[in-house]
Amino acid sequence: MLKKPTSAYVHIPFCTQICYYCDFSKVFIKNQPVDSYLQALIREFESYDIHHLRTLYIGGGTPTAISASQLDYLLTNLTKSLDLAELEEFTIEANPGDLTPEKIAVLKKSAVNRISLGVQTFNDKHLKQIGRSHNEQQIYDSIDALKQAGFDNISIDLIYALPGQTMEQVEENVAKALALDIPHLSLYSLILEHHTVFMNKMRRGRLNLPTEDLEAEMFDYIIAELEKNGFEHYEISNFTKPGMESRHNLMYWENDEYYGVGAGASGYVDGVRYRNRVPIQHYLKAVEEGNARLSEEHLTKEEMMEEEFFLGLRKKSGISKTKFETKFGLSFEERYGEIVSGLVADGLLQVEGDRIRMTKKGLFLGDNVAEQFILD
Repeated sequence: MLKKPTSAYVHIPFCTQICYYCDFSKVFIKNQPVDSYLQALIREFESYDIHHLRTLYIGGGTPTAISASQLDYLLTNLTKSLDLAELEEFTIEANPGDLTPEKIAVLKKSAVNRISLGVQTFNDKHLKQIGRSHNEQQIYDSIDALKQAGFDNISIDLIYALPGQTMEQVEENVAKALALDIPHLSLYSLILEHHTVFMNKMRRGRLNLPTEDLEAEMFDYIIAELEKNGFEHYEISNFTKPGMESRHNLMYWENDEYYGVGAGASGYVDGVRYRNRVPIQHYLKAVEEGNARLSEEHLTKEEMMEEEFFLGLRKKSGISKTKFETKFGLSFEERYGEIVSGLVADGLLQVEGDRIRMTKKGLFLGDNVAEQFILD
């Protein structure tokens, strides 16, 4: 009997507004078949016969773009067959502009115990510029309302290296984030994705982005400032107060398997990475026919090892050689010794006992370091 995953990701593709930098699977909510979608999603979830989860994560899109009663339907049905005593972390993504008192009341009576808030920046001008529908005041209002409802495990996302953003504005964002007194922060540099408003602007030479040097300076400043304030930099883009790491995201970086449910969602079950159908109408039809998947990839041992590096090196704790050898049944030293020595010499990796991890310089270069482990 194969061990079943103990994590699930659930995708809600609806948004009240489409942001200029976003390439996730999403649609504008108006005139969408939201009820049919939620019913199909629950049907797909139930097809996996899930009773034991450690982490459950609802992402998007914007899960809080749906109505309070739709949210209630979703949360109730996702957890009705679960052993809630085992569910350590149940996260939902939310937007500051969408959290009405009714929706917060629904969250409060549900099993949700962690909220991830898409703040992006506190600067009203920048919020408009990136296509966000909330303003700075709504950020504070939402966090106050969540805390009053008893949520203390709150995380926010911030984006830096925005068009025209100065170092002072990054410092201001970090100061405002720290003042919220919450236990987890995710900070991402702006990445230009294809088919987004921002990429089109850049191609026309109309996007004034910070230089790479300034971006590196911003990254250094963010790390130093957050560490000074009691946050641990436990993954490239993530910072936590002691013990408040995102357990769901750690599961990805540990390269564990998980269910992915919903239109365009990805999952990893029984050594198979799969992606579900999208757009929504295709997904609805596919669920009705009994298979929501668009594509499946059976990973080879080589591919699994490559993923172990790409994901594991993102974490501050890095990769354990012993765990790697046990998992893949080969000598780490024979296979990767030379590559590791080279990267250590370049100041990108450090070796401490059994563990290999990125240096600060390595973290800023991210995937370029992991790519060295792909053997032809």
